[in-house]
Amino acid sequence: MRSRLLLLLTVLLATVLLALGVPLATSQASTEQQRVVVDRIDDTARFASLAQFAAGQSTVPGRAAPADPLGTLQDELRRYHEVYGIKAGVFQRDGEPMAVAPDGWTLPRTDGDAGHAFAEALAGRRSRGPGQVWPWDGDRTLVVASPVIRDGDVIAVVVTESPTGPLRSRILAGWLPIGYGLAAAMLLAVAAAYQLTGWILRPVRVLDRATHEIATGRMTARVAPGGGPPELKRLARSFNEMADHVEDILEQQRAFVADASHQLRNPLAALLLRIELLGLDLPEGSAEFASVQAEGKRLARVLDDLLDLALAEHHAADLRVTDVAALVAERIGSWRPVAGRGGVVLRQDGAGAVTGWADPVALSSALDAVIDNALKFTPFGGEVTVTVTPDGERVTIETADTGRGLDDEELERIGDRFWRAGRHQNVSGSGLGLSIVHTLLAAGGATIHYAHNEPHGLRVLISVPRHAPEPQEAETGTSRRVRISNGRSDTATPPSSPTG
Repeated sequence: MRSRLLLLLTVLLATVLLALGVPLATSQASTEQQRVVVDRIDDTARFASLAQFAAGQSTVPGRAAPADPLGTLQDELRRYHEVYGIKAGVFQRDGEPMAVAPDGWTLPRTDGDAGHAFAEALAGRRSRGPGQVWPWDGDRTLVVASPVIRDGDVIAVVVTESPTGPLRSRILAGWLPIGYGLAAAMLLAVAAAYQLTGWILRPVRVLDRATHEIATGRMTARVAPGGGPPELKRLARSFNEMADHVEDILEQQRAFVADASHQLRNPLAALLLRIELLGLDLPEGSAEFASVQAEGKRLARVLDDLLDLALAEHHAADLRVTDVAALVAERIGSWRPVAGRGGVVLRQDGAGAVTGWADPVALSSALDAVIDNALKFTPFGGEVTVTVTPDGERVTIETADTGRGLDDEELERIGDRFWRAGRHQNVSGSGLGLSIVHTLLAAGGATIHYAHNEPHGLRVLISVPRHAPEPQEAETGTSRRVRISNGRSDTATPPSSPTG
């Protein structure tokens, strides 16, 4: 966002500077050219006066004419050309030269600058001057014409044709300070815009980071007071108040679940005991008694899972360097007898030793739940393989079974609380096991994903970081409140809340 805002401000600033600089450069070029045109007009006026004098001396009766008046004019034009390098000439009305320098120069009879200037002079006016000469006009010349008038009639035209190289050089030299000034002003404006956008957007970035933390389950993230516009400061305070309110509500829900699960266990245990006592008076093998007993045990298991889920959400991850392969081997060893009783082959594959950054207790609990789930839905004679693979910055633990698996729709819902596939309703379980696994893993920066196994079955992939997370990530799942400010995490311990 900062780059887009900076680009917009830069374009606006560049437009303003160009709107000021272009007229200034144009005015400078026009002034420089006007100075040259005025100088040429003075020269043509002097030559017109000489041409008028020469023509007048040669036609006045009774007065001795100079030996060669046109020769004198020719000498003046020649010296002018030799000194300044400017072509000059006096032309009759039909365009025939009277005196020119250099010798042989003729007036171009075209519609260009020379033709227009000559036509204006024939009309008794000085030429208005050519169009603006720019530094890139390499082949342009500056043509100025003045009429030679005697007795109110135009008898000839004086024309000068100047090269524009020196003029273009002076214009370009005058533009350089303007260009340097615009560049310096642009750099200062961009620097100011950079600082301004940073000042405006810094609270937005901090707020975005805190929002992302909360969206990923880190409910303790907050925005620390900082700089920025007053409106964004108020937004940060409102955000913190909203986050506090949401966290309080979630804490109340978790506490209620934990308290309800804990408080219901005792009466449920007493109820199950009374059912057992009542069963002594019933005929042996009563189907109704067995159904009631099974439902009571299922309800007890659901309460236990609810309590485990509530405790997992409050679980403070004890992250440390852990030999993931050794931990997997240990859990497989514990579950191998269970697999043997069900006729399922349970084996380990992949790396024999690889370390990761995890909570050993939480990871062990997650592996127990995943392996138990795989053994539960793998038929007799099937196989469950747990593979440990180092994958760049993470370690992947893949548990693949050869059961029936899930279809695409069921695969999207797996892990939802209390959800179970329709064909698995008769299998023991509460539908909370994988939800507890997800909560335990998230507290330590690990993730869990599900995919189809080939040719059939389910693959569960647990990903664990190989290195210590950033300081603010390491505190995820703890009871410390994190305030995010300018890319840092400041922590503060909040008031304790009941956990049940």
